[in-house]
Amino acid sequence: MSGLDGFDVSAQMRAFAEKGVEQTRAALDSFAATACQSAAAAQSRAANAGSGVREVGELAARFADDNIAAAFDYAARLTRAKDAKEATVLHAEYVTGCMAAFADQARELGRQTAKLAERAVPQ
Repeated sequence: MSGLDGFDVSAQMRAFAEKGVEQTRAALDSFAATACQSAAAAQSRAANAGSGVREVGELAARFADDNIAAAFDYAARLTRAKDAKEATVLHAEYVTGCMAAFADQARELGRQTAKLAERAVPQ
């Protein structure tokens, strides 16, 4: 591959990076499965705390899964970048998307936590 801006990446290096992304994804998938099992065990021990805690936990876990998937999508797209300009654009898109997703997730977690607190306080 020949770039005018010094961003040459050999096919071998690109394949190595893509393999690294896939291996890391597999490791994190395994970690996520173990974390879900641990969370399920903790939820069963805390069943008397109410379904609200479980719902907030499930929401947080779903957000974590979404964020991990977005990070791997970004990493995979970055390994295919043809030059520094494309890599910069991909990075800017990723950061902008993360900021928007985090803001939405924080609002939703705040709403769900407020509901949980309302249920916990006797009227």
